[in-house]
Amino acid sequence: MQQDDWRLPEGALIWDRSQQTAPPDVLYPFALEELLCRSVGEGGPPIVHLWRHPRAFVMGLRDSRLPGAVEAKRWLERQGYSVAVRNSGGAAVPLDTGVVNVSLVLPKRQGQIDFRQDFETMYMLVKDALQAVTPDVAKGEVIGSYCPGDYDLSIAGRKFCGIAQRRQAHAFVVQAFVVVTGSGAAKAELAREFYRIAAAGEDGSSYPDVHEDRMASLQELAGLDDPQRFIDAVKRTVRARTAPAEEGARTLRLPGDSEISDMIASLKQRYGIGEPTP
Repeated sequence: MQQDDWRLPEGALIWDRSQQTAPPDVLYPFALEELLCRSVGEGGPPIVHLWRHPRAFVMGLRDSRLPGAVEAKRWLERQGYSVAVRNSGGAAVPLDTGVVNVSLVLPKRQGQIDFRQDFETMYMLVKDALQAVTPDVAKGEVIGSYCPGDYDLSIAGRKFCGIAQRRQAHAFVVQAFVVVTGSGAAKAELAREFYRIAAAGEDGSSYPDVHEDRMASLQELAGLDDPQRFIDAVKRTVRARTAPAEEGARTLRLPGDSEISDMIASLKQRYGIGEPTP
């Protein structure tokens, strides 16, 4: 995929919830996306979901199975963090209002197997949105970062964004956390301390070895000092890369509060911290 020719599916809608930071449970947006993914898989319009959370810590599945995960969860909750396990790939990520979460909820193409194309689309979206700020966005694993992966996004060797994915039968969600403002080192220090407690002396090969100097925010790397500037840039990019929907295209059906509450309960039961997955 070339930088100049990537596209989002026609009729993709933007749902900007970045100002709605009231729901205290960080599983709310993940439950919402699980339901939206079902809707897209049933023929609903593709969705770009933007959200933030004031103070949360989201574990990956592997993190939640560490021997001290329950103790680490309690330690985080005593500091006012909403703590949960996400149902997508990746490892632990701290969130606050300086972190903008961008999710692409897209239908699966027939015969689609290679997930890298979907990660590539998110990379192109973030890179395009930052063109006015910096042309130097690189992809590739940043050793020493939290939630490391092949599609880490970085500037000058320091990571500011990680990407994960959740797949259903007929649709999928690509999720990116983008550290726009604040201290990348402080977030890395929190993740490092989480692993110190959660690992409880377990061999270091089972969790990331996080170093404070491998993470940074876009504010620190490129002078982007307002999350809203990034949010607006993402929305402009989405509009520029999305063809209008055809006449008669299906409209978006938003999940109701009871559906979301039920899904939150289901996710907590299935991805409980320190408990085996049924």
